[in-house]
Order: sequence, then C-alpha cells, then structure tokens
Amino acid sequence: MDHNVAHSEDELAIPGQIACLVSNDPNESLASLDWCSLVAGATTLTAGNLSESDLDEYDVLWWHRETPLDQDDVSLEPIRSFVESGGGLLLSHGAVTAATALGIEAHEPDRLKRRTADSSGFLVRTLYDSHPVFAGINESDFQTTRPVDALAVHYEKRMPHDADVLAATVESSNHPARKSILHWNVGEGCVLGVGHGLASTTTDDAHQKTRTHLLGNVLTYLAGEGEPLPTMGKPKGREEFEAMRRAIPNPRHRPQYHFTPPANWLNDPNGLVQWNGQYHLFYQYNPAGPFHGTIHWGHAVSDDLVHWEDEPIALEPTPDSPDEHGCWSGAFVDDDGTPRAMYTGGSERIQLPCLATADDDDLRSWSKDPSNPVIESPPDSVDVLSSTHWEAEFRDHALYEDNGTWHQIIGSGIERKGGTAFLYRSEDLREWEYCHPLLAGDWRETGPMWECPELLRFDEGALLHVSDYTNVVVFTGTYDEDAMRFDPQHRCILDHGDFYAPQSFETDDGRTITFGWVREARSTESQWDAGWSGLMSLPRVISMTDEQRPRVEVAEEVTRLRKERHQFENVQVSPGGSGYLEGVSGDALEISVTFDTEGAEEFGLILRESPDGEERTIISCDMRYREVTVNRDESSLDPAVDDSPQSMPIRLEDDGTVTLHLFLDRSVVEVFANNAQCLTSRIYPMRSDSNGLDLYATRDEVTVASLDIWEMKPADR
Repeated sequence: MDHNVAHSEDELAIPGQIACLVSNDPNESLASLDWCSLVAGATTLTAGNLSESDLDEYDVLWWHRETPLDQDDVSLEPIRSFVESGGGLLLSHGAVTAATALGIEAHEPDRLKRRTADSSGFLVRTLYDSHPVFAGINESDFQTTRPVDALAVHYEKRMPHDADVLAATVESSNHPARKSILHWNVGEGCVLGVGHGLASTTTDDAHQKTRTHLLGNVLTYLAGEGEPLPTMGKPKGREEFEAMRRAIPNPRHRPQYHFTPPANWLNDPNGLVQWNGQYHLFYQYNPAGPFHGTIHWGHAVSDDLVHWEDEPIALEPTPDSPDEHGCWSGAFVDDDGTPRAMYTGGSERIQLPCLATADDDDLRSWSKDPSNPVIESPPDSVDVLSSTHWEAEFRDHALYEDNGTWHQIIGSGIERKGGTAFLYRSEDLREWEYCHPLLAGDWRETGPMWECPELLRFDEGALLHVSDYTNVVVFTGTYDEDAMRFDPQHRCILDHGDFYAPQSFETDDGRTITFGWVREARSTESQWDAGWSGLMSLPRVISMTDEQRPRVEVAEEVTRLRKERHQFENVQVSPGGSGYLEGVSGDALEISVTFDTEGAEEFGLILRESPDGEERTIISCDMRYREVTVNRDESSLDPAVDDSPQSMPIRLEDDGTVTLHLFLDRSVVEVFANNAQCLTSRIYPMRSDSNGLDLYATRDEVTVASLDIWEMKPADR
C-alpha cells in the first residue's frame, strides 16, 4: 500500500515523516509521485483505502491533484481524524476542493480553471508577511511557476468561511481577489491549501528555487516547526482582533482616534444605532484584504462614540443565496423591539433587498430571512439604469416608520435621466409596495446613479442626501408625510473632500449623528502594503438652520480625547513670517482657530511640516474667492498619492471672522468652517519628522483672534 519513491537531486529535507497521497487514477498518481520525489524520505499512500492506523507514523500528509476531488477515490475520515489529532495536511491545486468534503471548510471554491498563458505566483498579505510559510521570501509578490498547463483553484467572488487567506494571486498582474494560500486550524492540527503555483518540477524553470523554497516552508510549518497561527480571517474574540491590529500598526498613516478596521478593507457605515445604551457601528468589510470585494458586515461597539471595541463579523455572504457575492449596504430597523437589518444582497449581476434579524440583544449574531430577497426586482414601470456590473443599479437602504407603516428608500438611477431614490412602503418589512421616485436628478449635474440615499426630517424641514460616486449631494426642503412627496428648495455638498456614503441615526438624547466613509487617496498597491484601507469620519451632529441649510459639527464626545492644551490670542501673522507656534507639533491634534479677516487676502495654517519644509500641508483661506483649500502638493514625498487641492466655500460670520475647526489624525484632516461647510482630506507624509505646525499670511497681515490646540489621546480599543 505504501512505497518509497525515487528522489531528485534537489530534494527537500523536512523534519518529521511525510506521506504523499496518490489517487487510484493513474494520471493523478503520476502527478503526485512527481511532486513527492522532491521530499527526502517521503513515502506514498493510496488515498482510496486508508485507515487511521495507516497514518500513525506520519507527521504531514501531502495531497496534490490536477483535477477536482472525486470523493469515490479517497477515504476521508482517516484524513480528518489525522489532522484533528495534531497532524499537518497540505492540499495543493485540485486537492483544495477536498476541504469541504473533509468538513473543514463550509464554502466551496468558485474558480477552478486550467492556466497556461501566464507565469504565476503569490501576493502575500501584509497581515501574514511574518508567517513561517514566507520565511526567506523577501518580496510581497513573487513568481513560482512559468506558463504551464495546470489546474488553479481559487476563491474569487466567494470567501472561504473557515480559512485564513494568507496570500492572493500574481500572474501578469496582481489579483488580490483570487485567494490562493489558505490556512485552517482543525482540532489540534493544521491544514494549508495552495491552489496554484506548484505545478512544475522542472529544474530548468527560472522560478524553481522560489517554488521549492515555498514548498519547504509549507511542509516544515505543517510538521509542527512553526508557531500556531491565530484566527485572523474571521476572528471571534477580542484577543484575535488585537493581534490583527498589532500585526499592521502602520503608525505613520494609520489614524489613532478615528475608527479603522482591525485590518483589511472598510467602506460604507451601515446599521448605525444606539441599542440598549450602546452605540453600534456596522460597516462594509472585506476580510480577504485591503481591497473592495467579498463584502461582509463588520461590527464595532462603543459606550461613548469614540472608544470602539471590535465585534465578530455580523453578516457574511451565503453561497447559492441572494447575497452569495456580497452583503452590501443597509440600515438598522427597530421593529417594535426586534432588531433587524435591511441590506443589499448581491449575486452575480443581480442586487436586491434582503432582511436579517439579530439573534441576541448584543447584535452579534444574525439570521437571514427565509423570504429573501424581500423585493424580487426593481420597479417595472421605470427604466432602471443597468451597467457592466449590475443588471439594474438598485441598492442601499434607508427606512423609517410612520403610523405603523414602514417606508424604505432605495438608491438607483433612471436610464438617460439621472440618479434617483425610489420610495417603497410596507406593513411588515417583507411585502413591499412601490410608490414612486422620491426625487430624480439630472445625470449632468448629480450623476447617473445615487447611492446610499437617506431622508432626515427636522422641525425646520427635510434633508435628503445621496452619494453620486463623487460627492455627497444634499437637497433640503419640505416633505409631505401624507403624499410622501419631497419638495427640494436648496442643493449643496455635504463634504467637499474624501468623505462618502454617510449614514445617520438618532441617539437617545435626540441628536442626529452621522458617520461617513473616509476614502483613501493613495495607490491600491500602497493600500495592500499597508494591510488596511479606509476609515470612518468622526461622529458628526447634523441639524438644519431656519433657512433650511445643513449645520454640521463634531460630536462633543470627541473632546474626551483631549490632552495638553496650547492656547494663543491676538497673534499678528505677517507675510513671510514663520515660527508662530514654536514648540507645538504633532500628528494627532484638534485645532480651533478664529481669524479676523479685515484687510486680509490669504492666510491659514501649516500642518505636518518637516523642519526643512520639504513636506507640509497648507490649509489656506482665500478671501478673494471666499474659499478654504487643503493644498496637498507638498504633503508627501510619495509620487503615487493624490496631491490635488481640495476646496470648499466659506461664508464670513457677521463680525467678519472665520472660524476653522480641524481634526488632524496622521493621514486624515477633517476641516469645519463656521459649522456650515466640511472638507475631509487625506495626506500621507513619508518623513517621521513631518510634525511641525505654523501660521502664515500673504500680502497682508492677519490677526488670529484665538487659537486652541489640543494634543489628542489614542482611542485605545
């Protein structure tokens, strides 16, 4: 049943006893035997008639296939028992499909394809770059095979349920969505899946050395020579989240008091609510890495809106369901004391509304409604916009209840017209009646598609905001509750920078709090290298003036992060002058400054300045154009970041002053002008000494009536 094999001159010396599993299929057997020849002292076992006692003497099993698993060709239970008892198992190429049959993985891989066109290799996740599997491999992306006819097995649109994804795929370019090297903890043992990149054993291959080095690392780790890996793909406990955050601190750019994901990708805030006294932040999250794909709902909780604790993933895609390729944006619903969430489920090119109900009052566990999707198609009476990604652009939800009737707003677009927000109503959250577009825009002014629509109602009027791919557009006016009609009177931009897809909720004390996704302004490669992408804005209180203009200010809870205060009054800033704030510096600050603009033309603040001025960010107030600009052309020595200026209009106070309220947190700057305009910007200084702070003026002297600077504490989690 077992036999020794002839070994190559380049054979690997691996600690422990290794057996290669071969198939009853002669062709599969040859492929496995070819690989087994690389391992010194390895034997082969026929997979089809194993018993547990056959595996007692081995430390590692290696199962390589060039076709998907045929379950009639293998004895699965002895292999599973071997791993649970502390053994190591390598599944390579087609054998990765055995993970579901072995009961160690709930989701089957969704991409199985033979490849011959490109050399292939791996893109290592920063979260795992110190893993023993990659010891001695210095590049984050590396090739292991030349073009060769071989089966490649990946999770692409699908995410493994039970595995940590250690690396993605490199071919002619990087493919972060193709999840390639997988890690499972099973009982006392460990399983590694390598879906491609191990197909050639020829010694004249330019990548042979790297390939065999990787293989040696994998087998050595499985033999018990490496430290056990904490579960960081879908962690369940606080220690695992803390391990993720420690693995990718990135102190130069990762904010310390804005909420960022433990690792990986974050975008839209979802399901915001204060429930049983605690604040809950759900958000779009990709556990596979810092890129947009395989979207889940991340979750964090807070007692004060600033100190957040990571919670387990709340919603994840379910294979062969309406949300199999993503649980997209949605909202929390308090259904007479029952917590529910309405979200967009994505499957192939179809996206439809889905409902989930919390299983506990901590909102940690959720069950999806068997009636999903609760709306089976967009309205037939409207020519809904379609695209290369979606048959119908129809997503993102905001809900409110009025006299026992639920109203739901869904973002969409109308062909050849523009973005729209559709209005529906329901008595039970499951049977929905289409009413009409709440509002439709002109594609030339506010884009062809509206995402994340939300209607906020105040005593002074109603506010509808939509995200049009570029900006968060605000319409203010009146809303007729009986006719369910919105009459807009004004239009403006909610935030003039890297702020998108906001969502709001009402607190127990009656405030309307808004969070928004703060997007990155650096390359996708930089995001991958950093290991994280995206953050939440600070919590903002949104209200409306008597003139039906939005008013926005940062929630007072943020003041709890203040440390040392630096205070200045009546500072005369002269053209060409500098050194006004000598001794004050930092990359995590709150700044409130009031300028007396009389006779002044341009003035402002300098942030994150290096001693020689090589790097600096200028916040300028230009009275000629009545605008505030974040000038980023000198913010970073990295040529790949976005260094374009960002501007917003300002209106002077009645006394001729301008007050700026700024929050600097390493790579993010949130600027508020007279509580009427907002601008969120991203900056990425490369020098560790770019922490200087100063004032400046051009042409004319300007008076700083008052200036308060607070050093900010980290929002330790």
